[in-house]
Amino acid sequence: MRSPETFDAYYVETRARLLHEAYALTGDAPAARAAVRDAFVVTWHHWRKVGVLDDRDGYIRPLAFRRARRRHTARIWHRDKSLAPEARTTLDALSKLTARQREVLVLNGLSALSLTDIGRMVGLPRSDAERELQTATSQFALHRDVQTTEVRRLLDDLTEPLESIRWPRATVIRRSGAARRRTHTVIGAGLAAAALVASGSLVATGADAEPTSLSQEKATEGVTVHAPEPATGEPIIDEASLMSDPQLARYGPGLDWAETATTDNLSGDGLLGPCQRERFADPRSVTALARTWDGTATRQVTRTVGKGAQQRTRKRQVTDVESTAVQMVEMSRNADQAARGFETASLWFAGCTDPRTQLLTTRTVKRVGDDARVFRLRSWGRSPATISVGIARSGSLVVTNVVRSEGRAVSDKAALTGLSAAVNGLCGSDGAATCAGRARARTTLPLDLGTPPGLLSAVDLPPVAAVRGPWVGTDPERARNNYAATRCDRTTFQGKGISRALTRTFLFPETPNASQLGLTQTVGSMDQGAAREFVETVRTRIRQCGQANLGTSVTPLASVSSKGVDLSAWALSIELNDRQSFPFLMAIVRDGTAVSQLGFAPDRNMTMTRTDFVALSRRVLARLETLRSRG
Repeated sequence: MRSPETFDAYYVETRARLLHEAYALTGDAPAARAAVRDAFVVTWHHWRKVGVLDDRDGYIRPLAFRRARRRHTARIWHRDKSLAPEARTTLDALSKLTARQREVLVLNGLSALSLTDIGRMVGLPRSDAERELQTATSQFALHRDVQTTEVRRLLDDLTEPLESIRWPRATVIRRSGAARRRTHTVIGAGLAAAALVASGSLVATGADAEPTSLSQEKATEGVTVHAPEPATGEPIIDEASLMSDPQLARYGPGLDWAETATTDNLSGDGLLGPCQRERFADPRSVTALARTWDGTATRQVTRTVGKGAQQRTRKRQVTDVESTAVQMVEMSRNADQAARGFETASLWFAGCTDPRTQLLTTRTVKRVGDDARVFRLRSWGRSPATISVGIARSGSLVVTNVVRSEGRAVSDKAALTGLSAAVNGLCGSDGAATCAGRARARTTLPLDLGTPPGLLSAVDLPPVAAVRGPWVGTDPERARNNYAATRCDRTTFQGKGISRALTRTFLFPETPNASQLGLTQTVGSMDQGAAREFVETVRTRIRQCGQANLGTSVTPLASVSSKGVDLSAWALSIELNDRQSFPFLMAIVRDGTAVSQLGFAPDRNMTMTRTDFVALSRRVLARLETLRSRG
């Protein structure tokens, strides 16, 4: 019988004890809590068998310990700065033992197991387990600088850091276990159908032969296993594994964050955040779960009303949404499909097609799941905002965090810790693999968007003041003319030794009376020596033009030169007549054998900042890498 009441009572009476043991084993309270929670989910999945066992702890304890160790990978207890010195010293001493010694010592000190049972659990005969316990006790006492009689008390005292731990209700655990069971049933049915088609016969299995985790299931090639349709609407991904309102504080400490919805994203258009192109990154995903939040700020508005003696001041509180956030989790059928979904989601943001949205940085993240990236973008539309994105894959799960901030931008540290928290919330769940440790990120080249090598895309381009509509690029064409050049340098990308010369212009077609406004980039490839000479010729001509022509002013904005890389940018003002001059921003960039010239012509007050133009020149350098690598 699957007795919910018996399970609920066992859950309530056992969870704190198992948490204490798992914490002493790892020194990681979040990992221990999540591991115990997940172990109870699996236990309810198999409660028909586990519930009748004389030793239920013998089933659930190894589950909890294995998951706690796995989740603890790359997580170090001393990062918890709130630990009391006594607990910190105890955990430090425990960390100096071998894994087996630590487990033997913890089980002997905190559980009711006999030494024979402890030996059986750690895979040792009783005599060997006894020797390990003696060694562990003496080593711990030595490192902790106490008598061996104090070991049990010190282990007992490790409950203090766990007193504030909150647990999900037993009903939540049972719902998660039921969803897990349904998932395995569906996948098992798919595999059985595949076997039937392949062999022409049906092989019966025992009613209790259930798989233990999704990661152990491999769908036969060519067989599509459809996601379950739970009658109760319970998600396969546990809602408790998503980030909570307090965790959003890192994205805006002065904001009041409140959840607005938790959904399977099957209704509406499915586009929950900026730059998202499709409902799911993996169209064949098993299931998905998403949560959205609003971050609001309240300010006091003062208004004077009336005149003369009747004049008075009115004050009222105004609450505005300054930030929005979304967390999306997708479960694919296997890690390979999830990896493809991770790349798809990455390209949503690396090549964001939302109007007036610019990609600022791309960073690759280590020690968070199996793959991870973070992106920073800015939206320069009617309501300017910064968009912070973190994407990670752990096994067959892909999690995406997106925060849009109209006020203070999310810090790089907050983006990384938020992504780590999202991955660790899922770690230990079915389908998950690597957990998150202390994230490390490094700035990398922007992702290849499939445009011709070396050319910019609209997502690379910065804001321009007083324009209407977004940047729109012409189709790349052969560089017969070079509109990026000025009359000072008159650079051409036609000639002997220059190959793959292309040019492209970006305009604002929705802006009226802006015939001069535009940005042109021209690229080409040549021998490295010729490329260096090409750049030096442009530099010389620009310098001489400013010296020789009284009607032309040249202001250097940036200059970098090395064996492999060159970058120079200028602001030019070319006098057309006594009353009119023509401003122009120009850059010449080289990466090895690849060369590009960039020219921007403003129109009246429609211009970009010089800082943005220099940054755009550096983006050209990053894009040239694809042209150089194919050279």
